[in-house]
Amino acid sequence: MNIIHQDMKKGEMRVVAENTDDLWSLSQVIDAGDRVSGSTFRKVKLGGEDERNAKVTKKRMTLGISVEKVELQDSQLRILGVIVEGPDDVPRGDHHSFSVEANDAILITKKRWLSFQMKKLKEACEKSSHKTLMVVFDREEAYFALLSRGEAQMLAHIEGNVQKKGDDNAGDGNFYAHIIETIAEYDSRHHFGRIIAASPAFWTEELMKAVADDSLKKRIVTATCSDVGRNGIDEVLKRPELKQALASERIAQETGLVEELLAEVSKQKLAAYGFAQCSGAVEAGAVRILIVTDLLIKKRRETGTFAELEEVMKKAEQMKGEVHLISSSHDAGKRLDGLGGVGALLRYRIQ
Repeated sequence: MNIIHQDMKKGEMRVVAENTDDLWSLSQVIDAGDRVSGSTFRKVKLGGEDERNAKVTKKRMTLGISVEKVELQDSQLRILGVIVEGPDDVPRGDHHSFSVEANDAILITKKRWLSFQMKKLKEACEKSSHKTLMVVFDREEAYFALLSRGEAQMLAHIEGNVQKKGDDNAGDGNFYAHIIETIAEYDSRHHFGRIIAASPAFWTEELMKAVADDSLKKRIVTATCSDVGRNGIDEVLKRPELKQALASERIAQETGLVEELLAEVSKQKLAAYGFAQCSGAVEAGAVRILIVTDLLIKKRRETGTFAELEEVMKKAEQMKGEVHLISSSHDAGKRLDGLGGVGALLRYRIQ
């Protein structure tokens, strides 16, 4: 979770949810009567209301709604309410729903922020507080930037000694090593959660071949860009393959949680699965990590039994446990669905 704007005098908080866990946190913070504003799509008629041939199209616009209901569905947070602000041609009082996904920004305005709500957002920010290093480079120069809370701060610019055509002096041949050394130096200070390396052509492939440190290598996400410098950084942040790469990283994290759970289940030790077992473990205060699939949430909403599951999730957090939502779209999520859609890693063994 990133908080990118905060004005407590006005009761405003602009946030960006980074993953499904953050969407869950927002679902526990946004109340009926709050105002939520952001960029959204809404159907509009072109050609007038009374014309038979009027076309209906979706148009992106900025709206504000007075919240009536909040629902977590699959990997989206649906916020339903009545329109209170927007373009002049959008009627006030009409109903609208925001579909908030990872990396979407929304502005939440409350008459009063409660202390537990502020704590909830702070904890979500701390959970995803890993800073990101970005390096964009070619064979002649490299730019380094620190990405944190949605902003890019330039850190350094280095140049390589590249052999020019007709020049008898060979280049130093160690520019990739210099880039890797600089990455490692910044990593020792900031302990990055991920490192994004981007370049035109195939330079990222050459760089990855030169990375010997496995701990560093597994945190590097590669991307392409047509330019270096600030323009290159801005370009990479908008590229779809970067979002896909980070989504793959999320899947790897979720898979790791499920594999840890299955290992404990096979040993019949620090694990519980299925709603009854997990509910009992939460009541006992034994849950260290509670894992829930989005498919289970969807099914329970459809059958009207989600409140029961939601209470277990809330109580797990109150007992200082972590709650992670994972997708049923990949193999790990499907395996957890086979165990009832919910599992728990325990602090201690219970009967």
